[in-house]
Formats: sequence, C-alpha cells, structure tokens
Amino acid sequence: MLFSNILGQQHIKNHLTVSVDNGRIAHAQLFIGPEGSGTLPMAIAYAQYLLCQNTNGENEGGNQSCNLKFENLSHPDLHFAFPVATTDRVKKHPVSTMFMEEWRKFVSEQGYGNAFDWFQVLGIENKQGIIGVDEATDIVKSLSLKSYEGGYKVMIIWMADRMNTAAANKLLKLIEEPPNKTIFLLIAEEEEKIIQTIRSRCQILHFPPLTEEVVKQGLVSRGIQEAEAAKIAHQSQGNYNKAIDISLKDSEDLVFENWFVFWVRAAFRAKGNKAVIHDLISWSEEVAATGRETQKQFLNYCMDVFRQALLLNYQSPDLVYMEMQSDGFKLEKFAPFVHSGNILEITKELEDALYHVERNGNAKIIFTDLSIKLTRYLHKKEAV
Repeated sequence: MLFSNILGQQHIKNHLTVSVDNGRIAHAQLFIGPEGSGTLPMAIAYAQYLLCQNTNGENEGGNQSCNLKFENLSHPDLHFAFPVATTDRVKKHPVSTMFMEEWRKFVSEQGYGNAFDWFQVLGIENKQGIIGVDEATDIVKSLSLKSYEGGYKVMIIWMADRMNTAAANKLLKLIEEPPNKTIFLLIAEEEEKIIQTIRSRCQILHFPPLTEEVVKQGLVSRGIQEAEAAKIAHQSQGNYNKAIDISLKDSEDLVFENWFVFWVRAAFRAKGNKAVIHDLISWSEEVAATGRETQKQFLNYCMDVFRQALLLNYQSPDLVYMEMQSDGFKLEKFAPFVHSGNILEITKELEDALYHVERNGNAKIIFTDLSIKLTRYLHKKEAV
C-alpha cells in the first residue's frame, strides 16, 4: 500500500517513515483515531515500509517481491488480529486466521471501514465481535515462530479496544517483552477502553479527523462532482468511510433517521394520548429485533442528532452538519425542544441504554424504557 494513496495525515506519514529510516522503531505502538481517519491503511503501509526495506518515504524501490506480497496482504511476516464471533461456518473458538479470505477482501474494498462494516461482511451483526482469549493464544503461538524472511514480524491488532480483559492480560507480557524484531501495531477508536497496563507499554500516536478538503479530494478522485463532494465532505465530519457511504446512498444513517423521526414524533404525541404507547412499544420491538451492533450504532446516532439540535438551538449553525432527509422533519423545528433543561437527562438515558445493550441486557425492555422516558423529557420546559 502506497503512502500516497492514504488520504491526508502527512505529518504522521513523515513521522513513521523517518523513524524507520533512522532505526527508531518502537516495539509496541498504538494508533488512536476516529472512524474513517485512515489508521488501518496507515498501519499496513507502515508495516510494508518496514518489512520491505523501502526508503525515501514511499513503498517502492525496496524489495519488489515483498511489495508485491503486500498488494494482497499475503506477506508471511505480516499478521492480523481483529474482532470475530462464531458464524455458520465457524461454530466455536473463532480466531482471525479463520477469516483471512474475508479480511483481505474487506481491506481491499473498505480500507476505511468500521467494525460494523466488518461484522456485516461476516454476517454477525446480531452478535458483538470481540478479540478474546482464543485470539490471544493464537497471537502468542504465531509470534513464537521465527520470521519467514529473517527480518521483522509485524502484528496488526485492529479494533484493539474490543479486546476483552482476559485476552489483554494474556498478551501483556508479550507486548512488554516481545521476541526480537517483533512489532505490535494496535489500532483503536476509543483509547480509554484499552486497559491502562497495555496503553502504558505502547508508544501512542493520535490521528486527527480528516479535513473537509482532504475528504472532498478523495471523493473527487472517485468520480464525484466537486460541488457534491464538498457537500458530502461537510456532512462526513472528517470520516471518509461515512463520506463514501453517503455518496453511495448506502449509509446506515438513512435507516437510523427513519427510526429516530418515528420515535420522536410518537414521543410528542404520547402526551395525553395513552394509545401512542402501543406505537412506542412496537417501535421498541422493531429496534430490539436487530443485532446489538446495530442497536449500539443507532444509540450513537441519536446522541449525534440531539447534539446537533442543541447547537442549532443555541445559534451555532456553523457547527451543524446533519441534513435530515425525512419528509416534513426539519432539524430547525426540532431544535427548540432540545435545551439546557433536558439535554443532560436525554444524554444520560442514551448512554445508560448503550451501556446495557453492550452488556446483553433485554433490548425490548431497554428501548421501551428509553422511549417512555423520552416522552417526558421532550416536553420538559427550559429553565429560565
């Protein structure tokens, strides 16, 4: 993977290539960045630069056969670990090596994709993929072997924030004192979800969201008209994966918007109309019937909408990027109902719902409870 094909992040590219050129390579590195910022493509390009002995800041001119192996991620000294779960094909003890064919296709087609995209590829949206202790055992085993080509071995752990405690504890000693010429590259979106003992042993590199101009140019290179690309780039908020989804009209946000609009409209009607409670219960059952990853995505989407409405209500339109597509629903008309008198309570209820979904609570009860509480908070008056 060429560094020049990775969008933006020029200062990080320079830092990584210069560190290799000067022989200053940390044995454990943690790439922290929001979705769509390019952490995975950067980690792969960095591994290629290191393993293929490339120079001059680009992945060409070094070991040509090595560079060719990276084109389809088949280099024997490049290892991956990522969240998985049981599927129709893999009934028990799933580990990353069982899904390498799907993984290579995913990276090739959706290099900026998120965990939800990956779970859709595996068909496990109804489950919560994790990096578990079986994966940790597999990592220890694979890294105990000598490198095939006599140089470095690189282990890229994608979505390391989905590693459970048992797996993290099993890998702790290996990350602290890895075999000679073994490099760990951990990639995560939420730094605080990685246990402190792992974080303290890694050199941390933070990736900022991409700029609107960088996202726009990336979309233009895909054949999108410049004006349309600029509009999508603004909506994406530095998330290239979201920008691609919007351009393809394939964003899960379109489904989430329909759910959200029905939800808040029912919540408004529920005041003084007990019959609407049946609508809210039916809505809760519909959302509960989806997978837990979908439910978590939806709750995060709801928090984004309420945040955007609050900004609009308090006269900060320059910070508002959402454009609602549903007929008759305008964020400008909804905004006055989101204010200092209810935003903290609404946010807390959404965060609590997210917490309980992550811990496998009964989704019907979680969303029914959330719906009934929302009817009360949306009618709450702002304190003067």
